[in-house]
Amino acid sequence: MTAALVAAGLGMIPGTAQAADPVPVAAGVAEAIAGASTSEGFHSPADRTIRTALPAAAGSGKANAKTAAPQTAQTAQTAEAVAPDAGANPTLAVDVSGTSYTAHGIELTTLITSADFALGVVIDWGDGKTDTTTAQGAAELHHSHTYEKSGEYQVKVTVTDTANAVQATNGGAFLTPGSDFTPHTPTRLLDTRYGTGTGAPAAKVPGQGSARVKVAGNAAVPAGVTAVVLNVTVTETVDSGYVTAWPGAGYDRPGTSNLNYTAGRSIPNLVIVPVGEDGYVELYNGGQQPVDLIADVTGYFTRASADGYTSMTPARFVDTREGLGTSPGKLAARTAFTTPISGLHGVPENITAVALNVTVTEPGGLGHLTAFSGEGPVPTASNLNFLAGQTVANAVIVPVAPDGTIKIFNGAYLPAHVVVDVVGYYSKDSKAAFLPFTPFRTLDTREEAYGWPGGRFRAREYITQGFTPEAATATGVEAYVLNTTVTETGGDGFLSVAPSPYPLPAPGEPAAPAGPRPGSSTLNWTTGAIVPNLVQASDGEHGVITFWNQGYQDADLVLDVFGVYQSK
Repeated sequence: MTAALVAAGLGMIPGTAQAADPVPVAAGVAEAIAGASTSEGFHSPADRTIRTALPAAAGSGKANAKTAAPQTAQTAQTAEAVAPDAGANPTLAVDVSGTSYTAHGIELTTLITSADFALGVVIDWGDGKTDTTTAQGAAELHHSHTYEKSGEYQVKVTVTDTANAVQATNGGAFLTPGSDFTPHTPTRLLDTRYGTGTGAPAAKVPGQGSARVKVAGNAAVPAGVTAVVLNVTVTETVDSGYVTAWPGAGYDRPGTSNLNYTAGRSIPNLVIVPVGEDGYVELYNGGQQPVDLIADVTGYFTRASADGYTSMTPARFVDTREGLGTSPGKLAARTAFTTPISGLHGVPENITAVALNVTVTEPGGLGHLTAFSGEGPVPTASNLNFLAGQTVANAVIVPVAPDGTIKIFNGAYLPAHVVVDVVGYYSKDSKAAFLPFTPFRTLDTREEAYGWPGGRFRAREYITQGFTPEAATATGVEAYVLNTTVTETGGDGFLSVAPSPYPLPAPGEPAAPAGPRPGSSTLNWTTGAIVPNLVQASDGEHGVITFWNQGYQDADLVLDVFGVYQSK
C-alpha cells in the first residue's frame, strides 16, 4: 500500500478569472482536500483503560475492601486493575482518539462506557492546559485544542465516578501534523555530475528515472526530519522535460512538477518536500533523455519546537540598478555584497531565516548567484543559474546572521544586476508551522479543466483564486506553498503574485476590482521559455490570491499546491 501526504481540512473555494469575464477556476478542489485524511493521530481503545480505586465518598456505602490509594499510570500498566467490579459501575472505561486536519490542532473524541452515574471528565492536553466537563453515564464527547508550537504531546482523559469511588484514565501520544523550520547553511547533498551524495553515482539520471537524495542523517540534518528545503537544479539537458520531488519509497509520485526544463538550459527551483520514512527524497526526471541533477539543502522541518513562519507583502530590499540596499551598479564578478534584513521594512529583529525572491538581470555572462548568511565563507551551493543577458528569478530561503544580515555572491566572471524581494521570515516568535498536502494541480490555462473554461493568460490581465473559505485570521493561514510555471510565452514578461484586498464576489455579482498592480516579480520569462518558481504566498484577509501577467504578450499559467503555513 502506498502512503499519502497530509492534507489539511481548509478547503479551496472557487475563484474568478478576470482575463475576460468571471469564471470559476478551482471547482472540486475543496472536496479533494476535505475528503483527505490526516496521517497523524492516535487511538487508544477502551480495553487500555487504567481503572483506579478512589477513597470512598463520605456516607456512600460504596467502598470496597480493595479500595486503595490511587495508582500511577506506570504502576497500573503492570498491576491488575484495582477493584474492577467495585460498586455499581463495574464497566467504567474510556476510549480516546485524536486526529487533526490542521498544523497545530487536535480533534479529540472520547467514548465513555458507564452505568447511569454522574461523571467528571478532565482532559489533559499535555501542554500544561486542561479542559473539564461532566457527563451522565455512557457518552460521546468531542473537544478541540490548538497547540502553540509543533511537537509531541501526551493527551490524557480522566473520568471520575465519585459515587462509586472509581476513576478511569486513557490517552495517547499526539504528534502535531505541522512542523517548525530550522535554517541550514546551504550545503550540497547531490550532484550527479561528480557523484556527490551518499551512494550517488557520477552519472546522469536517465529519462523516466529517479535519483535518491539522502536527507536525514546527512550534512547534520537530524533523524525525524519531516520535510526539507532544497534548491534543485537540472543541467546538461538535451531535450525538454520536468522534475518532480516526492518522498519516494512507500508514496505515490504526484502528477505535479517542481521544475520544467528545455534543451541546453540549467534551470533551478526551490523545493519544499516531505522526507520519506527512510530519510530520503527522490527526484524524478520526467523527460525522455538523461539529465544531471543538483540538490542543495537550505533548511528542514521537524516537530521539535523551532521557528515558525510569518508572511509579508513582498517588499524590495535590494536593487543594484538603483542603489537600493547596497551600492549602485552591477555586482562585480566573484564578489558578494552584504545587506541588512532584520529591523527593516516590517521585518523584526532576531529572525533566524528569511524567504526571498532573488532576481539576476543584465548579466554579462553565464554564472550563478549564491545567497548565504552574512557570516562565514561562501558555500559551494547555488541558488540560481543564468546565461548572458538573461533575467532569472528564484525563490530562496536563507539563514540570517546574528547581526541581521545576508550576503549575495556573484559566481560569474562578469558583473550582473541583482534584485532581492523579501516575502517572509522565520523566527522563534512566528507561530505558523508547515503542513504539507498531497500535491495537486489547481490551474492549467492550457486545458479546459480545474474550472477553467480554456484560453490563454492574457497580457496585462490577472487571475484570482480563492484558497481559504473564510478569513485567514480565522483559520490561522499564514501562506500557501505554490509552484507557479509560465509556459508558451509570446514575449518577455514577469509574473506577480499578491493577496487580493477584496473578497470573491458571490455568484451573479460583478467581479471585484483587481487591487493595485504589484511592483515586485515572482518569476521572469523570455519568448518561448518555460519558467517555474516556488511561491510562499499569503492569501490575505479574504483568502484570495491574485496572479498577474505583467508582460505585453499572452502566456499560459500552471499552478500546483504543495502545502500551507498555518498557526492553528
